[in-house]
Amino acid sequence: MFKPGNRALLALTVLFLLVGCRSAPRDPRTVVFLIESSPANLDPRIGTDAQSQRIDALLFDGLVARDVNFQFTPALAERWEQPNPLTLVFHLRSGVRFHDRRPLTARDVVWTIESMLNPSRPGSVITPRAASYAAIDSIDAPDDRTVVMHLKHPDNFLLTNLSTGAIGVVPEGSGREFWQHPVGTGPFRFVSQQIDQDVVVERNPLSWSVVPKLERVRFAVVPDAITESLELEKGSGDVAINSLPMDSLPVLAARPNLQIEETGGTEIQYLGFNLRDPLLSDARIRQAIACAIDRDLMIRTLLGSHARPALSLLPPSHWAFSADGPRFDYDPARAAQLLDEAGHPRAANGVRLHLAMKTSNDEGTRLLAAVLQQQFASVGIALDIRSFEYATFYSDVTRGAFQIYSLRWIGGNEQPDIFSYAFSTARFSPNGANRGHYSNPRLDRLLDDAAQSQDPARRRADYAETQQILARDLPAINLWYRDTVLVHNRRLIHVAPAPSGSYTFLESAELTK
Repeated sequence: MFKPGNRALLALTVLFLLVGCRSAPRDPRTVVFLIESSPANLDPRIGTDAQSQRIDALLFDGLVARDVNFQFTPALAERWEQPNPLTLVFHLRSGVRFHDRRPLTARDVVWTIESMLNPSRPGSVITPRAASYAAIDSIDAPDDRTVVMHLKHPDNFLLTNLSTGAIGVVPEGSGREFWQHPVGTGPFRFVSQQIDQDVVVERNPLSWSVVPKLERVRFAVVPDAITESLELEKGSGDVAINSLPMDSLPVLAARPNLQIEETGGTEIQYLGFNLRDPLLSDARIRQAIACAIDRDLMIRTLLGSHARPALSLLPPSHWAFSADGPRFDYDPARAAQLLDEAGHPRAANGVRLHLAMKTSNDEGTRLLAAVLQQQFASVGIALDIRSFEYATFYSDVTRGAFQIYSLRWIGGNEQPDIFSYAFSTARFSPNGANRGHYSNPRLDRLLDDAAQSQDPARRRADYAETQQILARDLPAINLWYRDTVLVHNRRLIHVAPAPSGSYTFLESAELTK
């Protein structure tokens, strides 16, 4: 049961009265999906932000897919085999066509991979995803329906990186301007994009997998959460997922035209540090910050208890999950002791040191930063908050122009190669998501071994030690797994949110007649 939130109720009521009850005319066959920010790049070889990946998963397909148990299932490849550890053979299904009606062939798969791996080749793209395919020595297309990958070394994660959501196969010849009009094989096809305004997609009648019931979806960019709530309440917005303030949920739940769906989530909120910074390079300061954060209080107050504390990047149900590492739970006295040991005593004004946190203009992130500012102050850390438009913020994060930031891992943390992508020395941004430039030779060796070993017990041990090292060094702090909360107009039915918060529920949803 949801209980009314006074702040959200007052804000929504005032806005509703100001705007009035009338909505602008709209096509009733179009589902309006409210999102916080514009996708950075809809070329699936390049876009790594949440909106790009979620929309790309509707437009493009990988060679394989993953089910709810993280097991691989056929996608563009109807079957595959690995005759030896250094060879993968994929057999493409017949009859698949791109949105422009071109037939899919093995040459398209070869182009997709090679355009990422060979930056000097005409038409290639510069992308942080390239490192995910570095194990591929060569890739051949002996015929239109067969793809053969020869590897430099075994790679247990290659199938993960060839799955829908991690990659999208693009037509042969697609160049650097492909993002302006992306063409895939997915259940929806691209119609248009206006940066910072909207992205429009429509049903793909040629889809080989499932033909959606929805005719058209407009992803409308609404950065302000209160405005987003109002759009849902008025009926000018149809659906939003994991983007609304939790204290607005009781208000929205009371509206007869709206329905709330909720499930346990794997989406994880984390705090990232720049380890090239003279202050944050000291692990004791990062550990002190962890001890200054009252996660339980933040989950109750900011998230209305719609989250669980996170002790690893992996979901607790994953076979490689381990929480055996050292703990730095909320303990202000321990935080003060660690800061003293690091050589930062309190000054006369009570301040030990100054740090800056960059955020986007998303209200939820700014509120998180404001609470952290208060909690840090209690142990003598003065936190300066600097908010930017999302594209600027994300650009700064990817190029390492920050001290502290907070983002969410969405979907990518459902496989253990996330540890390599986010923390190995070889994956410094832009070659991966190690944006804080954390480097630990022991961790690198463990991850390399886990990626190549065929022994499940050995791999599990590698990942257990990896998580122990990260829990001690804290190059990033895992805050919480956020429940997936989806609010939708009751005219949209058959809505089943996924734990990762993906948009794939649109493939089975439909509008009431």
